Amino acid sequence: MGSPLRIVAVAGARPNFMKIAPIANQIARARDRFALTLVHTGQHYDEKLSKVFFEELGIPKPDVNLEVGSGSHAQQTAAVMAAFEPVVLEHRPEMVLVVGDVNSTIACALVAVKLGTTVVHVEAGLRSFDRTMPEEINRVLTDQISDLLFTTEASAADNLQREGIALDKVHFCGNVMIDTLLAHRERARALGSVGKYSLQPRSYGLLTLHRPSNVDDPATLEALLNGIAAVAADVPLLFPVHPRTRPMIERSPIARAMAGRGQLRTLDPLGYLEFIGLMDESRVVLTDSGGVQEETTILGVPCLTLRHNTERPVTVTHGTNRIVGTDSAKIREAWNAVRDGQIEARTPPLWDGHAAERIVDVLGRV
Repeated sequence: MGSPLRIVAVAGARPNFMKIAPIANQIARARDRFALTLVHTGQHYDEKLSKVFFEELGIPKPDVNLEVGSGSHAQQTAAVMAAFEPVVLEHRPEMVLVVGDVNSTIACALVAVKLGTTVVHVEAGLRSFDRTMPEEINRVLTDQISDLLFTTEASAADNLQREGIALDKVHFCGNVMIDTLLAHRERARALGSVGKYSLQPRSYGLLTLHRPSNVDDPATLEALLNGIAAVAADVPLLFPVHPRTRPMIERSPIARAMAGRGQLRTLDPLGYLEFIGLMDESRVVLTDSGGVQEETTILGVPCLTLRHNTERPVTVTHGTNRIVGTDSAKIREAWNAVRDGQIEARTPPLWDGHAAERIVDVLGRV
Protein backbone atom coordinates (compact mmCIF):
# COMPACT_ATOMS: atom_id res chain seq x y z
CA MET A 1 0.00 0.00 0.00
CA GLY A 2 1.30 3.49 -0.89
CA SER A 3 1.57 6.53 1.34
CA PRO A 4 -1.66 8.02 2.70
CA LEU A 5 -3.27 10.74 0.58
CA ARG A 6 -2.36 14.10 2.12
CA ILE A 7 -5.36 16.40 2.44
CA VAL A 8 -5.48 19.90 3.90
CA ALA A 9 -9.05 20.78 4.90
CA VAL A 10 -10.03 24.38 5.57
CA ALA A 11 -12.62 25.82 7.96
CA GLY A 12 -13.05 29.56 8.29
CA ALA A 13 -16.45 30.54 9.61
CA ARG A 14 -19.27 29.04 11.65
CA PRO A 15 -21.09 27.31 8.75
CA ASN A 16 -17.83 25.64 7.69
CA PHE A 17 -17.41 23.81 10.97
CA MET A 18 -20.63 21.83 10.57
CA LYS A 19 -19.55 20.86 7.05
CA ILE A 20 -15.99 19.91 7.95
CA ALA A 21 -16.92 17.84 11.03
CA PRO A 22 -18.38 14.75 9.30
CA ILE A 23 -15.67 14.76 6.63
CA ALA A 24 -12.89 14.95 9.23
CA ASN A 25 -14.53 12.19 11.26
CA GLN A 26 -14.89 9.97 8.20
CA ILE A 27 -11.28 10.52 7.16
CA ALA A 28 -10.16 9.69 10.72
CA ARG A 29 -11.71 6.24 10.28
CA ALA A 30 -9.38 5.60 7.35
CA ARG A 31 -6.01 6.79 8.65
CA ASP A 32 -4.24 4.14 6.59
CA ARG A 33 -5.53 5.82 3.41
CA PHE A 34 -5.59 9.53 4.33
CA ALA A 35 -3.49 12.02 6.27
CA LEU A 36 -5.55 15.07 7.23
CA THR A 37 -4.26 18.50 8.21
CA LEU A 38 -7.05 20.72 9.52
CA VAL A 39 -6.63 24.48 9.06
CA HIS A 40 -8.77 27.04 10.85
CA THR A 41 -8.33 30.42 9.17
CA GLY A 42 -9.77 32.33 12.11
CA GLN A 43 -12.22 34.24 9.90
CA HIS A 44 -14.70 33.90 12.78
CA TYR A 45 -12.76 34.60 15.93
CA ASP A 46 -15.57 35.06 18.48
CA GLU A 47 -15.56 32.09 20.87
CA LYS A 48 -19.29 31.51 20.40
CA LEU A 49 -18.81 31.52 16.63
CA SER A 50 -15.70 29.37 16.53
CA LYS A 51 -14.08 27.48 19.40
CA VAL A 52 -17.31 26.13 20.89
CA PHE A 53 -18.21 24.48 17.58
CA PHE A 54 -15.01 22.47 17.50
CA GLU A 55 -15.71 21.28 21.03
CA GLU A 56 -19.39 20.44 20.53
CA LEU A 57 -18.97 18.67 17.21
CA GLY A 58 -15.95 16.64 18.23
CA ILE A 59 -13.78 18.14 15.50
CA PRO A 60 -10.08 17.52 16.15
CA LYS A 61 -8.19 20.55 17.35
CA PRO A 62 -6.99 22.43 14.25
CA ASP A 63 -3.42 21.63 13.28
CA VAL A 64 -3.01 25.22 12.10
CA ASN A 65 -4.86 28.39 13.15
CA LEU A 66 -4.16 31.34 10.86
CA GLU A 67 -5.99 33.81 13.16
CA VAL A 68 -6.70 36.29 10.37
CA GLY A 69 -9.67 37.94 12.12
CA SER A 70 -12.01 40.44 10.52
CA GLY A 71 -11.56 43.16 7.91
CA SER A 72 -12.98 44.21 4.57
CA HIS A 73 -13.52 41.50 1.97
CA ALA A 74 -10.26 42.44 0.26
CA GLN A 75 -8.30 42.62 3.50
CA GLN A 76 -9.65 39.34 4.81
CA THR A 77 -9.21 37.43 1.55
CA ALA A 78 -5.67 38.75 1.13
CA ALA A 79 -4.78 37.95 4.74
CA VAL A 80 -6.00 34.36 4.37
CA MET A 81 -4.07 33.89 1.12
CA ALA A 82 -0.84 35.26 2.59
CA ALA A 83 -1.15 33.09 5.70
CA PHE A 84 -2.29 29.94 3.90
CA GLU A 85 0.39 29.77 1.20
CA PRO A 86 3.19 28.81 3.64
CA VAL A 87 0.95 26.05 5.03
CA VAL A 88 0.55 24.48 1.60
CA LEU A 89 4.25 24.85 0.86
CA GLU A 90 5.14 23.17 4.16
CA HIS A 91 2.66 20.29 4.08
CA ARG A 92 2.67 19.65 0.32
CA PRO A 93 -0.83 18.13 0.22
CA GLU A 94 -2.18 16.30 -2.79
CA MET A 95 -5.53 17.97 -2.16
CA VAL A 96 -6.87 21.12 -0.52
CA LEU A 97 -10.50 20.70 0.51
CA VAL A 98 -12.66 23.79 0.98
CA VAL A 99 -16.34 24.02 1.90
CA GLY A 100 -19.13 26.52 1.38
CA ASP A 101 -18.81 30.09 0.20
CA VAL A 102 -17.00 32.29 2.72
CA ASN A 103 -13.91 34.39 1.99
CA SER A 104 -11.64 31.66 3.35
CA THR A 105 -13.04 29.28 0.73
CA ILE A 106 -12.06 31.29 -2.33
CA ALA A 107 -8.80 32.50 -0.72
CA CYS A 108 -7.50 29.01 0.04
CA ALA A 109 -8.73 27.62 -3.29
CA LEU A 110 -6.79 30.34 -5.13
CA VAL A 111 -3.62 29.58 -3.22
CA ALA A 112 -3.95 25.86 -3.89
CA VAL A 113 -4.64 26.08 -7.62
CA LYS A 114 -1.75 28.51 -8.17
CA LEU A 115 0.57 26.03 -6.44
CA GLY A 116 -0.67 23.20 -8.65
CA THR A 117 -2.60 21.43 -5.89
CA THR A 118 -5.92 19.67 -6.55
CA VAL A 119 -8.83 21.73 -5.24
CA VAL A 120 -11.88 19.97 -3.78
CA HIS A 121 -15.03 22.05 -3.25
CA VAL A 122 -17.74 20.64 -1.02
CA GLU A 123 -21.17 22.28 -1.52
CA ALA A 124 -20.42 23.29 -5.09
CA GLY A 125 -22.84 24.65 -7.68
CA LEU A 126 -25.29 26.49 -5.44
CA ARG A 127 -26.44 29.76 -7.02
CA SER A 128 -28.65 32.64 -5.88
CA PHE A 129 -27.97 34.44 -9.20
CA ASP A 130 -27.46 37.60 -7.17
CA ARG A 131 -23.99 38.97 -7.83
CA THR A 132 -24.44 41.64 -5.13
CA MET A 133 -23.96 38.86 -2.56
CA PRO A 134 -20.26 38.36 -1.72
CA GLU A 135 -20.95 34.67 -1.17
CA GLU A 136 -22.21 34.31 -4.74
CA ILE A 137 -18.93 35.64 -6.12
CA ASN A 138 -17.02 33.24 -3.86
CA ARG A 139 -19.13 30.30 -5.01
CA VAL A 140 -18.81 30.98 -8.72
CA LEU A 141 -15.06 31.60 -8.65
CA THR A 142 -14.26 28.64 -6.39
CA ASP A 143 -16.17 26.28 -8.67
CA GLN A 144 -14.30 27.54 -11.73
CA ILE A 145 -10.91 26.60 -10.27
CA SER A 146 -11.92 23.36 -8.53
CA ASP A 147 -10.93 19.90 -9.75
CA LEU A 148 -13.52 17.92 -7.74
CA LEU A 149 -16.94 19.40 -7.02
CA PHE A 150 -19.36 17.79 -4.56
CA THR A 151 -22.99 18.91 -4.80
CA THR A 152 -25.92 18.85 -2.40
CA GLU A 153 -28.86 19.03 -4.81
CA ALA A 154 -29.71 18.41 -8.46
CA SER A 155 -29.89 22.09 -9.41
CA ALA A 156 -26.20 22.49 -8.60
CA ALA A 157 -25.04 20.20 -11.42
CA ASP A 158 -27.28 22.09 -13.86
CA ASN A 159 -25.67 25.37 -12.77
CA LEU A 160 -22.16 23.99 -13.14
CA GLN A 161 -22.83 22.54 -16.58
CA ARG A 162 -24.27 25.87 -17.73
CA GLU A 163 -21.05 27.54 -16.56
CA GLY A 164 -18.93 25.21 -18.66
CA ILE A 165 -17.69 22.85 -15.95
CA ALA A 166 -17.22 19.26 -17.10
CA LEU A 167 -19.69 16.99 -15.36
CA ASP A 168 -17.08 14.27 -14.83
CA LYS A 169 -15.65 16.56 -12.12
CA VAL A 170 -19.04 16.76 -10.39
CA HIS A 171 -20.30 14.28 -7.78
CA PHE A 172 -23.75 14.41 -6.20
CA CYS A 173 -23.10 13.32 -2.61
CA GLY A 174 -25.87 14.84 -0.46
CA ASN A 175 -25.47 17.41 2.28
CA VAL A 176 -22.75 17.23 4.94
CA MET A 177 -24.61 19.86 7.01
CA ILE A 178 -27.36 17.30 7.39
CA ASP A 179 -24.85 14.61 8.40
CA THR A 180 -23.93 16.84 11.34
CA LEU A 181 -27.52 17.70 12.18
CA LEU A 182 -28.70 14.10 12.26
CA ALA A 183 -25.65 12.96 14.23
CA HIS A 184 -26.24 15.53 16.97
CA ARG A 185 -30.02 16.02 17.01
CA GLU A 186 -30.70 13.91 20.08
CA ARG A 187 -27.84 15.53 22.02
CA ALA A 188 -29.27 18.92 21.11
CA ARG A 189 -32.72 17.96 22.38
CA ALA A 190 -31.29 16.55 25.58
CA LEU A 191 -29.94 19.98 26.55
CA GLY A 192 -33.48 21.09 27.39
CA SER A 193 -32.91 24.57 26.02
CA VAL A 194 -36.62 25.24 25.57
CA GLY A 195 -37.21 24.87 29.28
CA LYS A 196 -34.12 26.96 30.02
CA TYR A 197 -35.89 29.93 28.45
CA SER A 198 -39.21 29.09 30.17
CA LEU A 199 -40.90 28.22 26.89
CA GLN A 200 -43.09 25.40 25.62
CA PRO A 201 -42.42 23.45 22.42
CA ARG A 202 -44.06 25.02 19.32
CA SER A 203 -44.98 28.14 21.30
CA TYR A 204 -42.17 30.41 20.07
CA GLY A 205 -40.23 31.37 16.98
CA LEU A 206 -36.53 31.71 16.24
CA LEU A 207 -35.02 34.67 14.39
CA THR A 208 -31.57 35.10 12.83
CA LEU A 209 -30.38 38.16 10.90
CA HIS A 210 -26.86 38.95 9.78
CA ARG A 211 -26.70 39.86 6.08
CA PRO A 212 -25.43 43.40 5.49
CA SER A 213 -28.25 44.03 3.02
CA ASN A 214 -30.74 43.46 5.85
CA VAL A 215 -29.07 44.95 8.91
CA ASP A 216 -26.64 47.69 7.89
CA ASP A 217 -29.18 50.32 6.79
CA PRO A 218 -31.52 51.49 9.61
CA ALA A 219 -34.46 52.16 7.28
CA THR A 220 -34.20 48.72 5.66
CA LEU A 221 -33.93 47.06 9.05
CA GLU A 222 -36.96 48.93 10.45
CA ALA A 223 -39.08 47.92 7.45
CA LEU A 224 -38.03 44.31 7.89
CA LEU A 225 -38.70 44.35 11.62
CA ASN A 226 -42.14 45.79 10.93
CA GLY A 227 -43.03 42.57 9.11
CA ILE A 228 -41.36 40.40 11.73
CA ALA A 229 -43.47 42.16 14.36
CA ALA A 230 -46.59 40.57 12.85
CA VAL A 231 -45.17 37.14 13.69
CA ALA A 232 -43.97 38.27 17.13
CA ALA A 233 -47.51 39.41 17.95
CA ASP A 234 -48.60 35.75 17.77
CA VAL A 235 -45.52 33.92 19.07
CA PRO A 236 -42.57 35.39 21.00
CA LEU A 237 -39.30 35.34 19.09
CA LEU A 238 -35.88 34.30 20.38
CA PHE A 239 -33.15 36.21 18.57
CA PRO A 240 -29.50 35.07 18.94
CA VAL A 241 -27.80 38.24 17.76
CA HIS A 242 -24.74 38.11 15.53
CA PRO A 243 -22.05 40.49 16.87
CA ARG A 244 -22.20 42.70 13.77
CA THR A 245 -26.00 43.00 14.09
CA ARG A 246 -26.29 43.90 17.78
CA PRO A 247 -25.55 47.67 17.56
CA MET A 248 -28.25 48.09 14.92
CA ILE A 249 -30.81 46.12 16.93
CA GLU A 250 -30.08 48.11 20.09
CA ARG A 251 -30.79 51.33 18.18
CA SER A 252 -33.97 50.03 16.52
CA PRO A 253 -37.25 51.57 17.82
CA ILE A 254 -39.31 48.61 16.58
CA ALA A 255 -36.96 46.06 18.17
CA ARG A 256 -37.06 47.94 21.47
CA ALA A 257 -40.86 48.10 21.31
CA MET A 258 -41.16 44.36 20.65
CA ALA A 259 -38.75 43.63 23.49
CA GLY A 260 -40.77 45.88 25.80
CA ARG A 261 -43.92 43.88 25.02
CA GLY A 262 -42.11 40.59 25.69
CA GLN A 263 -42.35 39.62 22.00
CA LEU A 264 -38.63 39.66 21.21
CA ARG A 265 -35.84 38.29 23.38
CA THR A 266 -32.30 38.95 22.24
CA LEU A 267 -29.62 36.42 23.15
CA ASP A 268 -25.86 36.20 22.77
CA PRO A 269 -24.67 33.88 19.97
CA LEU A 270 -25.54 30.28 20.79
CA GLY A 271 -23.53 27.10 20.51
CA TYR A 272 -24.51 24.70 17.76
CA LEU A 273 -26.31 22.19 19.96
CA GLU A 274 -28.35 24.77 21.82
CA PHE A 275 -29.34 26.48 18.57
CA ILE A 276 -30.38 23.20 16.94
CA GLY A 277 -32.35 22.20 20.04
CA LEU A 278 -34.28 25.49 19.98
CA MET A 279 -34.85 25.26 16.24
CA ASP A 280 -36.11 21.69 16.48
CA GLU A 281 -38.96 22.62 18.82
CA SER A 282 -39.84 26.05 17.43
CA ARG A 283 -43.09 26.99 15.71
CA VAL A 284 -41.37 28.94 12.95
CA VAL A 285 -37.91 30.18 12.00
CA LEU A 286 -37.28 33.53 10.32
CA THR A 287 -33.80 33.81 8.84
CA ASP A 288 -31.51 35.24 6.17
CA SER A 289 -29.09 32.30 6.56
CA GLY A 290 -28.55 29.65 3.93
CA GLY A 291 -27.72 26.81 6.29
CA VAL A 292 -30.79 27.38 8.45
CA GLN A 293 -32.97 26.85 5.36
CA GLU A 294 -31.46 23.38 5.08
CA GLU A 295 -31.68 22.52 8.76
CA THR A 296 -35.34 23.51 9.07
CA THR A 297 -36.13 21.39 6.02
CA ILE A 298 -34.87 18.24 7.75
CA LEU A 299 -36.39 19.19 11.12
CA GLY A 300 -39.77 19.84 9.49
CA VAL A 301 -39.95 23.36 10.94
CA PRO A 302 -41.51 26.12 8.79
CA CYS A 303 -38.89 28.58 7.58
CA LEU A 304 -39.50 32.11 6.29
CA THR A 305 -36.39 33.31 4.45
CA LEU A 306 -35.94 37.07 4.71
CA ARG A 307 -34.24 37.38 1.33
CA HIS A 308 -35.38 37.78 -2.26
CA ASN A 309 -33.63 34.63 -3.46
CA THR A 310 -32.10 31.38 -2.31
CA GLU A 311 -29.12 29.39 -3.53
CA ARG A 312 -30.80 26.31 -2.05
CA PRO A 313 -33.99 25.85 -4.13
CA VAL A 314 -34.51 22.27 -2.97
CA THR A 315 -35.49 23.69 0.45
CA VAL A 316 -38.46 25.31 -1.31
CA THR A 317 -39.40 22.48 -3.68
CA HIS A 318 -38.96 19.73 -1.08
CA GLY A 319 -38.64 21.49 2.26
CA THR A 320 -40.44 23.89 4.57
CA ASN A 321 -38.86 27.05 3.20
CA ARG A 322 -40.70 30.06 1.81
CA ILE A 323 -38.87 33.02 0.28
CA VAL A 324 -40.61 36.11 1.66
CA GLY A 325 -38.06 38.86 1.03
CA THR A 326 -38.25 41.92 3.25
CA ASP A 327 -41.79 43.04 2.44
CA SER A 328 -44.06 43.25 5.50
CA ALA A 329 -47.14 42.05 3.62
CA LYS A 330 -45.36 38.96 2.25
CA ILE A 331 -43.99 38.09 5.69
CA ARG A 332 -47.48 38.37 7.20
CA GLU A 333 -49.02 36.32 4.38
CA ALA A 334 -46.43 33.56 4.77
CA TRP A 335 -46.84 33.54 8.55
CA ASN A 336 -50.60 33.17 8.15
CA ALA A 337 -49.98 30.11 5.96
CA VAL A 338 -47.67 28.63 8.61
CA ARG A 339 -50.16 29.35 11.36
CA ASP A 340 -52.89 27.66 9.31
CA GLY A 341 -50.75 24.55 8.77
CA GLN A 342 -50.22 24.96 5.03
CA ILE A 343 -46.52 24.06 4.93
CA GLU A 344 -45.45 20.45 4.37
CA ALA A 345 -42.02 18.93 3.85
CA ARG A 346 -40.30 16.11 2.00
CA THR A 347 -36.70 15.01 2.49
CA PRO A 348 -34.43 16.02 -0.40
CA PRO A 349 -32.57 13.17 -2.14
CA LEU A 350 -29.43 11.91 -0.35
CA TRP A 351 -29.98 14.16 2.70
CA ASP A 352 -29.67 11.01 4.77
CA GLY A 353 -26.64 11.53 7.02
CA HIS A 354 -24.16 9.72 4.77
CA ALA A 355 -22.84 12.47 2.51
CA ALA A 356 -19.36 12.48 4.07
CA GLU A 357 -19.04 8.75 3.46
CA ARG A 358 -19.74 9.30 -0.23
CA ILE A 359 -17.24 12.17 -0.42
CA VAL A 360 -14.43 10.22 1.23
CA ASP A 361 -15.19 7.22 -0.99
CA VAL A 362 -14.71 9.38 -4.10
CA LEU A 363 -11.53 10.97 -2.69
CA GLY A 364 -10.09 7.51 -2.19
CA ARG A 365 -10.73 6.55 -5.82
CA VAL A 366 -9.36 9.55 -7.72
